[in-house]
Amino acid sequence: MWEMDGIYKEYADLIYKYLFSLSLNAHTAEELTQETFYRAMLSIHTYNGNCRMSTWLCQIAKHLWYQELDKNRRKKTEPLDETFPDYSKSVESTVIDKQDKMSIYRMLHNLPEPMREVMYLRLSGELSFREIGELLNQSETWARVTFYRGKKKLMEGLE
Repeated sequence: MWEMDGIYKEYADLIYKYLFSLSLNAHTAEELTQETFYRAMLSIHTYNGNCRMSTWLCQIAKHLWYQELDKNRRKKTEPLDETFPDYSKSVESTVIDKQDKMSIYRMLHNLPEPMREVMYLRLSGELSFREIGELLNQSETWARVTFYRGKKKLMEGLE
């Protein structure tokens, strides 16, 4: 009934972007994307069509992401950071850049749901407002307004 090759081709990029927006790590996002489609293949018989295929897949992906977080907490390690230092910058500017990123991510983390998720999906996952709305079962306009309000809160926090 369901053709997994077609499902993979249609939704793999969306699932990868979604997982990247959660993990902020390309390797983790790739691994969890593959695992998402593996799990989907095993349980495709349970998909009843009550929601969009993308929503069903994102729920599987989100569940896997939570499992990954639990695994990392048990190891008491931080997720791998694939960013390498830019040796063309001075040590001072590298430290300032990292502090700026950390303060922005702290502010993002303190935003209420679903605003936080919209901000992560847009900024880290680089998803369109249409894709965000579809993923969260909302309209494109809702995603735009939520993002705008989140951006406004961040700007107020930076001032």
